Order: sequence, then structure tokens, then C-alpha cells
Amino acid sequence: MMTDPIADMLTRIRNAVRIERASVQMPSSLMKQGVADSLKREGYIWDWTVIEDTPCNQLKVDLKYGPNGEKLIQNIQRTSKPGRRVYQGVENLKPVLDGLGISILSTNKGILSDREARREKVGGEVLCMVW
Repeated sequence: MMTDPIADMLTRIRNAVRIERASVQMPSSLMKQGVADSLKREGYIWDWTVIEDTPCNQLKVDLKYGPNGEKLIQNIQRTSKPGRRVYQGVENLKPVLDGLGISILSTNKGILSDREARREKVGGEVLCMVW
């Protein structure tokens, strides 16, 4: 049994980017779909799809690279963990690397990046940081 599926997702993406894979698959969940959608809105991945499969559906994430093969995701790290949850109010949300990266938050308005959360004026649990 996996205790932290979001950390597993981030590790799969990190490993796939490291060996320059075009896509990566993992077990699907609504939280993972929200994280993937946030990465897509911010331009870190091309797209994501849910593949119907047995015994569980698979989430396929199409990774994005620069024109000369540059890695857009330099680092992706889990912030809030099952043993230590990290919550931030909207007034405490600071830009990651002066705006070069993003934080992904679980808010009451869904999974949002820190830019979207500041625009919507909501805080929440900081799931991960990407730069």
C-alpha cells in the first residue's frame, strides 16, 4: 500500500524528465489529475489523459521540453507530506524563485498554482513546488 500517492507521482515525473521520456504513466486519482491540470495550465507539460484500464485507470502525462531539448521541469519537490502538512494563507504565498517557479496548492476552489491562488484570494495546503 502506498502512503503518499502525490509523492509517487512527482517521483515518476522527476525520473521521466531525468531520462528525457516523452510521457509517463501512473495510477490515476482526482488529486493527481488536478496536479497534472495545474502543471498544464502553467506550461510545464503538454497534456494529460486518463487511460481506462483494469484494475485501475492510468494517468498519462505528456512531458514538455524546450526547442533544443531543455528540461522545463528542473526540480519538482513535495512540500506537504502525510506526517507534516504545510498550509499557507493567501497573504503568506510567496513566489517561487521570484516567479520562475510555481507552488501547487489544494484549496477549497480546487487544485491551483500559487499565481491562481493569489488571483482567487485563497490559501490552502501546499502540495509541491516546481521550477
